[in-house]
Amino acid sequence: MGPECLEQPRPHKAKICMWKYLDVHSMDLINEAQTTDDLKSLLAELLNLQDFCSNPRSAILLDLYFYTIQFSREQGFNREQTSAFFSIVKDVHEACVETPLPNVEECYSYFSELVFCHSIRRPPFSIDLFNQDQLVLITDYMINTYFRHYKLYKYAFTPQVRLDISFTYIGMPEPEAKDEEPVAESAETGLSPLTEETEEPPVAPEESPTAALREYISDQLTQELAQLRLSVEQRLKATEEQFNAKLVQLEKGPGSSKGGSKGKKK
Repeated sequence: MGPECLEQPRPHKAKICMWKYLDVHSMDLINEAQTTDDLKSLLAELLNLQDFCSNPRSAILLDLYFYTIQFSREQGFNREQTSAFFSIVKDVHEACVETPLPNVEECYSYFSELVFCHSIRRPPFSIDLFNQDQLVLITDYMINTYFRHYKLYKYAFTPQVRLDISFTYIGMPEPEAKDEEPVAESAETGLSPLTEETEEPPVAPEESPTAALREYISDQLTQELAQLRLSVEQRLKATEEQFNAKLVQLEKGPGSSKGGSKGKKK
């Protein structure tokens, strides 16, 4: 795909998303589904993922949404909370895969705004749907599941970007194809003795004056591409280290606050 087709990472504005994808009727059907197969079949029908058996992307999405509902059940979320949390997960995923370029910072910022948009009472901009403990649980769940496998979702749902470079040198003569002279066919099958004696051995083609220049340019390009590849790898490694460090900080933050709250209750 060309660079004009690449959508640049962009920030998203958080809005209240309760009942956005799962309405009241859908939530009633989900609450009635008791087995794993029933719930997966229902989600596949509601979200148009019936081809999950043959389409790997649909299967990945179905697992993502299924475990979102399972987590909501384990935490005892009501219909409104489950619908809102499901919408948060789906919106974050769509923001993640809208571009093949790295956008983890934008996605996590969008997720944080979505969670706070449903945890603070400030109508009509936000509602207090989740309390502080539920906010911590949701953040831990998304960090340990979705954002920890962020690169896998990128790989599965976005096209691979490859760099294709071509060079045109101004002032370099283009090699011209020489027209071969037609050889007259002879009725005789062999050459005459005189022709065999006077035939000169083939002359080796002269080396092109631009061959040395082309070889030098090729060597320089190889060195430049190697340096460029090394620079890109170093940047990717630095970005990955920063992201891992941020994940560790986020995991320590909620855990410490949660532990402190348990100590106060005791």
